[in-house]
Amino acid sequence: MLQSVCLRGLLLLLVGRQVYTQEQCLKASVNTCGDCIKSGPGCAWCKDLNFTKTGEQEAARCDTKALLIDRGCPPNSIINPLNIWKPVLNKSLAAGPNPVQIQPQQIELDLRPGLPHTFQLKFKRAEGYPVDLYYLMDLSYSMKDDLANVKNLGNNLLQELNKITGNARIGFGSFVDKTVLPYTDTNEAKLKQPCPTKDEPCQPAFGFQHVLSLTKEGETFKKMVDKQDISGNLDPPEGSLDAIMQAAVCVNEIGWGNSTRLLVLATDDGFHMAGDGKLAAILEPNKETCQLVGNKYSMSNIWDYPSVGQIARKLEEQNIQPIFAVTKKMETVYTELSKLIPKSAVGVLSDDSSNVVNLIVDAYNNLTSEVIMAHDALPNSVSVKYTSNCPGGGNPSDRGKCDNVNIGQEVTFYVTVTAERCMPGSQSFFIGPLGFNEKAKVTVQTRCECDCDDENKNHIHCGNNGKIVCGSCRCNTGFLGQRCECTLGKKDEASLKAQCRKDNGTECEGKGDCVCGRCQCHITEAGGNFYGEHCECDDEHCEKFNNTLCAGHGKCKCGKCECEQGYEGTACHCAKSDEACKRDGNVCFNRGKCVCNQCECERGYKGPYCETCSACQRPCQQSGSCVECLAFGTGPFEKNCSLACGHLKSVTVEKLLKSDCRVKDHMGCWMSFTMKEQLGFDKYDMNVLIDRECPEGPNIGAIVGGSLAGVALIGLLILLIIKAVLYASDLREWRRFEKDRKHEKISGANPLFQNATTTVQNPTFSGDS
Repeated sequence: MLQSVCLRGLLLLLVGRQVYTQEQCLKASVNTCGDCIKSGPGCAWCKDLNFTKTGEQEAARCDTKALLIDRGCPPNSIINPLNIWKPVLNKSLAAGPNPVQIQPQQIELDLRPGLPHTFQLKFKRAEGYPVDLYYLMDLSYSMKDDLANVKNLGNNLLQELNKITGNARIGFGSFVDKTVLPYTDTNEAKLKQPCPTKDEPCQPAFGFQHVLSLTKEGETFKKMVDKQDISGNLDPPEGSLDAIMQAAVCVNEIGWGNSTRLLVLATDDGFHMAGDGKLAAILEPNKETCQLVGNKYSMSNIWDYPSVGQIARKLEEQNIQPIFAVTKKMETVYTELSKLIPKSAVGVLSDDSSNVVNLIVDAYNNLTSEVIMAHDALPNSVSVKYTSNCPGGGNPSDRGKCDNVNIGQEVTFYVTVTAERCMPGSQSFFIGPLGFNEKAKVTVQTRCECDCDDENKNHIHCGNNGKIVCGSCRCNTGFLGQRCECTLGKKDEASLKAQCRKDNGTECEGKGDCVCGRCQCHITEAGGNFYGEHCECDDEHCEKFNNTLCAGHGKCKCGKCECEQGYEGTACHCAKSDEACKRDGNVCFNRGKCVCNQCECERGYKGPYCETCSACQRPCQQSGSCVECLAFGTGPFEKNCSLACGHLKSVTVEKLLKSDCRVKDHMGCWMSFTMKEQLGFDKYDMNVLIDRECPEGPNIGAIVGGSLAGVALIGLLILLIIKAVLYASDLREWRRFEKDRKHEKISGANPLFQNATTTVQNPTFSGDS
């Protein structure tokens, strides 16, 4: 069965190579052998000196190998470089203390652009290959029962792994979550004692801590894990991804070796991921570097959680295969996570983790029996595809995969490498099975120049003004042309070549050679000539009708048919006639041309005779001045009415059943009229209503009388308002006076009254005398 699969794969490779050798040569701008082989994998170059004719472009040397031979190129003069590959380091597959599981270990490829090359990469699982297992445990309070069983895990797990490999090591680390709200209670007492009860042993809250580096000693594992106590946090998701990232990037601290690397994550809850740190105002993204200080993750409260993509990339870079040992309720969550991380497995823990040893052993067997061949970052323009001799491995994919590969079983992957474009120098990448440290180094460079072994001296074929390079002349400074026959003089080569380009296009439109600033046109395939200043014309590529050039009723001139008398159309395929275009003796209603007995309408008109225009509107407003001068002899066109309005005909009527237009004249009167379109464009017959609707003049007497009455009324209102204000003021004073009279005391005499009698006493008078 295996041999038949290999044979089928080999046949596929041979058929694929045959397809490429028969591929057409899609050459664009080709002047040299190097340009030719860059044009495509199907292109070959003829270096025979006499292969091209006088005036024929050098691009004629570039074609498929078969066509070049058909055109007379000697097979030994054809340059068609193929891919070259060389296994630089090719140790045999072997087990033992220094196992070799991949062959070859180093390959050099010299690729032609666009031409794929396939080589075999063999892989064989070696017996006794070392295994490193790092046990990463969730120490949140809900995992209390599980911790007790894990403390007795070391010896049992090492014994089971040593049964498989004979060379196993085990390490331990633990995690909870970031020690900030809302993940952990930040009360000082709670940070020190995060467990619900104060009587039981409980270690302070932490993010991730590395407890034990990888070791072969089961007792050491038991001793170090015995010292671990449970801890606690607030929210259900844990800082699992923080812990995985540190376990992956802290290679020296963990002690990862040249081995199968397993990372067991034991937890009963979900995980925080990138972006969740915003809840605690942690905005700085994870930097993917080792940050262990005193065996604890020092950036836990500063860096955000890593993303799933970051975790997947780092695990793949370090060839670490994760095993998610989770409770039943979390199985779905971690199964979905496993789909995003290559070479990972999920196992269901019992309630107290008592089945963890069997779970890890089963997961290890499943992971190591699945071989996924992949590559790291590729150079630009290089692509890689994989097939294999495994069942289902015949379809090319971005990764090769083989399932159920047993220890000692050899599988073969067929790696197809393609360089799409030329690359500067040589560039390398690595290919290897995921989960294993062994990689094959592939160094790629491209073959973008021809090696023609020409003599480095002037040649008579080039007029002794240039050298032969792959069959064509490379002119010395100051000369150009197919045979270096043109002297530049005062102009440089670029200026002369620019004269041969039309509108900055291709030189001589690709149909001739630029010789001393003028185009020398080639011969066409049918034996005719290209012509024109830039070889833009030929008389063989005009439109055909019934597979006949110009329908046999005309001549092809520079790509266009010149029809004989009595024929028309782009291919001269129509007899001149306008019978089908006529209606009532009018051709296309004078609104189009009759071509091939069909109307080609203009200005939006449609129909077989161009009789209708659904988008056209009557020009009512534009025709207003003409209507006024034609019907009433007034308006802006009064003096040149017949000249300005010759396209309109007007008849005045006393009554209109329906009015199409209503327009004001220059005096503001409304004119009503109908418009009926005539043959051609912008020609109308109009019926104009003789009576215009003019607005009546103003009544001067009424306006004056109304104005005077308004003024008088306003004056009267003003007087009444003034009177009312004065009356109100007097009434207010009167009431105040009445109020004061009521409050004055009654004394019989008016306190305001003064006696009018004045007594004057004589100072010299004495009453005693």
